[in-house]
Amino acid sequence: MKAILIFCFGFAMVSPLAWSDELESFVSEAKAKHGEFGERAAKFLIKGMPKGDRGTLTKDFLMTNLDLAMKARNEFSWAKIIPEDVFLNDVLPYASLDETREDWRTSFYPMCAEIVKDAKSGSEAAHLLNQKLFKKINVHYGRKRKAPNQSPAESIEQSKATCTGLSIILVDACRSVGVPARVVGTASWVKKKGNHTWVEIYDDGEWYFAGADEASKKGLNDGWFMKDAAYAKAEMWQHAVWASSWKKADGFFPMVWNIRNTEIAAINVTARYTTDKAGDSEVVFVRVWDKKGGKRVVATLNESLQTKAGTADLNDMAEIAVKAGEVLKVTLGDMTRQAIVADSVVAGVTIDLYWNELK
Repeated sequence: MKAILIFCFGFAMVSPLAWSDELESFVSEAKAKHGEFGERAAKFLIKGMPKGDRGTLTKDFLMTNLDLAMKARNEFSWAKIIPEDVFLNDVLPYASLDETREDWRTSFYPMCAEIVKDAKSGSEAAHLLNQKLFKKINVHYGRKRKAPNQSPAESIEQSKATCTGLSIILVDACRSVGVPARVVGTASWVKKKGNHTWVEIYDDGEWYFAGADEASKKGLNDGWFMKDAAYAKAEMWQHAVWASSWKKADGFFPMVWNIRNTEIAAINVTARYTTDKAGDSEVVFVRVWDKKGGKRVVATLNESLQTKAGTADLNDMAEIAVKAGEVLKVTLGDMTRQAIVADSVVAGVTIDLYWNELK
């Protein structure tokens, strides 16, 4: 399956000197094939382009993207009723962040159309894609990926991606079948280390969220990161939650791997995730490793709560309420060991336990 998928992703490069002709030809052909709507779409796409794309993408690449986006808009029931501004901003774009530009629609369209053929709504289609696509293309979370901002083809080649790479895949898959989607994330959690990226999906006038390759049995609007996002701070860009946008916005998406790049516009959507119940002062996060520098393991805490390992995101951790000095029971297989909580407990801290050091 992997070899079949990879060859379909193509790159489209052209000399910067020829860009003005490519641009003019793209707008003209878009209007000829898709009328005034096509002309508006082409101009919208160009207006929001990062500078680097203006000298590298060909008319043929842009037309393929537009043609397949229009095909999805005309074919799927949920896509037919999307407001024009949402379609242009969250279905039409050929990229989300600064990932490698490639023709993912040509491969994703038939594959994803088959997955969502029985869906009755855009949100149902998105959930089906999250459940089935990653297994089909054999891509899951992995810390040893080459880059955090991988394109779909790059992630498929390695069979692994970060939360950002996985989110890019799910956004592209949704867009390939006319479901508006965008990358969402925070540069830094307030209560624990690290950043995180996930996906928002638009359906029937509302935005929903999902963790990429983390489909919940409850459907959309459910994920392990909900409690972390509840602490987000809208007034602090590094702790706010941002949704990518093709059209210019008041903010920019904080790409932690290239933090000085402010070309990717973003909307501050922190208010959607914060609540007045941002957690208990005694709730901490726990990871269990076989040894320092080793692998995470699935262990049981206090005979009831399991830790995460394997393809689970590094920040997808077990949450447990503890007291200072409390003894935690950690069970691995048929053996139970103990870990003593520090004399002071700070809400939201991450506790890393190393199995070979526990008694």
